[in-house]
Amino acid sequence: MIKNKKIMQNIKKVELDIRNACKLAKVSEKNIKLVAVSKTIEQKYICEAAELGQRSFGENKVQEAIRKWPEMKKLYPKTVLHMIGPLQSNKVKDAIKIFDVIETVDREKVALELKKNINKFKSSPDLYVQVNIGEEKQKNGCPPSEAKKFITNCKDYGLKINGVMAIPPNGLNPAPYFALLTNIAKEANVKNISMGMSKDFEMAIYLGSTSVRIGTKIFGERKDEKFE
Repeated sequence: MIKNKKIMQNIKKVELDIRNACKLAKVSEKNIKLVAVSKTIEQKYICEAAELGQRSFGENKVQEAIRKWPEMKKLYPKTVLHMIGPLQSNKVKDAIKIFDVIETVDREKVALELKKNINKFKSSPDLYVQVNIGEEKQKNGCPPSEAKKFITNCKDYGLKINGVMAIPPNGLNPAPYFALLTNIAKEANVKNISMGMSKDFEMAIYLGSTSVRIGTKIFGERKDEKFE
């Protein structure tokens, strides 16, 4: 039984917006993955979304994911959990254990740690390279000019890179940054393009996104919580 009707209404509205954006972009909505960003969200609310059929979720921190998700993955075994926050090299082994997709491979040190650890597990997560699409000092990600080479290097290490991810600069028109990421994906021959959040996902879909990361429009504004 769904107790939180607001979450149900929010998901239906987001799905409708995705459907309409797909019509404009002339792409199938089946090709667009909705990742519900569940960072700092209590498990009871995540379960409400899962009960509605939502299966892809995104977390920012490895330790938070370890605290929240082992039990919920047993309840919802078809869950696909995405790592969408900065990945520290000393957290790589733990990240491999809990995440199904790691979207934030952004530097050589992380790639080498993944190479060292990933074969120790029966199954390995899908990996996306994070691109610092606006070349902002405060953001993680490899520079756009180095993205193709970095992806090639990662593949040479034996890593399964099949996507790219980026966050455009806040307060600027995201369109040229979305277009740039789509072009990088094509040049690097990777199929998944993770771009677009609550404020701009319709435009992201129009410009080539295959995966949108939606938090606020599903779960509402977040409390400022901290996790060890």
